Amino acid sequence: MVAGVGDTGRMRLSDAVLRPGTAVPIEERWAQFHRYGPYALLGLATVIAGAGAGHFMDRAEMRAAGVLGVAVLALQVWWGVRRPDPEEYARAGQIYYALRTVLAFALTWLNPLFSIYAVLGYFDSGHLLPGRRAYAGLLATAVTMAGSQAGGLPPASGLQWMLFGGLYVLNASLCLLFARFGVQEAERAKERLATIQALELANARLEQALEENAGLHAQLLVQAREAGIADERRRLAAEIHDTIAQGLAGIITQLQVVTSTTDPEVAGEHLERACALARHSLGEARRSVQNLAPAALEHATLPEALKNTVADWSRRTGVRARLTVTGTEEPLHDEVAATLLRIAEEALANTARHARAARAGVTLSYMGDEVTLDVRDDGRGFDPLAVAPRSGSGGFGLDGMRARAERIAGTVAVESEPGQGTAVSARVPLVRHG
Repeated sequence: MVAGVGDTGRMRLSDAVLRPGTAVPIEERWAQFHRYGPYALLGLATVIAGAGAGHFMDRAEMRAAGVLGVAVLALQVWWGVRRPDPEEYARAGQIYYALRTVLAFALTWLNPLFSIYAVLGYFDSGHLLPGRRAYAGLLATAVTMAGSQAGGLPPASGLQWMLFGGLYVLNASLCLLFARFGVQEAERAKERLATIQALELANARLEQALEENAGLHAQLLVQAREAGIADERRRLAAEIHDTIAQGLAGIITQLQVVTSTTDPEVAGEHLERACALARHSLGEARRSVQNLAPAALEHATLPEALKNTVADWSRRTGVRARLTVTGTEEPLHDEVAATLLRIAEEALANTARHARAARAGVTLSYMGDEVTLDVRDDGRGFDPLAVAPRSGSGGFGLDGMRARAERIAGTVAVESEPGQGTAVSARVPLVRHG
């Protein structure tokens, strides 16, 4: 809809929507102006025009002005009482504006001072007239105003006609210019209102997203806590398997030798080994509960701990075994060293239990950004495809070795064939100590 000067009220009201604290007072002021302003302007114009009536009108014109004044007053009362519904407002408003403009023009024709009332057309053309008719209303009002400013209607001389034409162009230009400004301001107000509504919608969505994120965060905390508990259980189970269970198996082996021999010297040697294994297993059990490094790494590097582990295992099992270290030795993070030592212990334990090997070899290789551990034997071997992984990789044996390596972003591979021995290879990132 095209807004005229009279649309200023609605423009300010739209702008005031952006400031809720001031919207109601502005709306009330313009509503009061549109309701009582015409009476005030009509009364003022009547008083001033009556004061100068003798200069502009004769008696017949005074009587005509009186009749027209009563008609204007009746028109205003009709419009104030009617208060049409929104569906009828547009048509009734156009009729009211047209009748009022004609009556104001006629009064100004009789006395130019009645233009005080005619100026009302500048303020409510956009309020009463739809679309481009608002511009027509402004131009019609400009005729009345230019005639009054030129000295009255009709112009009495050529000079007055020229003056009337110039004043009309001026009035019409100013009306159209201000109407255009009003339209632009109304559009900007509408855009600002749409922007604020979009921001409010975005804020509402953001609040909803924050609430959802808070819920997800709480859920993730619960899941992380449960995962931590499960991981700690798996760690303790693996530690118990790799320490206490293996220690008990070794003790049982030593005691079986004691019960099967009649040589006191041999029995004493194996009893001493059984006691040493018991003490070692007890220390490992305590360290597993406290999540400390293996006892073998407490005062030794990984190569030294592996050397001692291989030598002890060879003495217990009677299988020849040797440790080989390649590459430049570097101090490893405690978790990396503990993981490789546990994998070596488990691989050797599997060799002792299942392989029936005569020889075994352990190789520790430092390879720049990773460390590899290879445990080989010449035992009877097996078919890796026939050994199904346990669900979740949380079991023991091969699954336990894989789970240990995966905790530090490593891998474990197994190569074996029946009658061809077995090779276990672990590859983990080289993370330096400290």
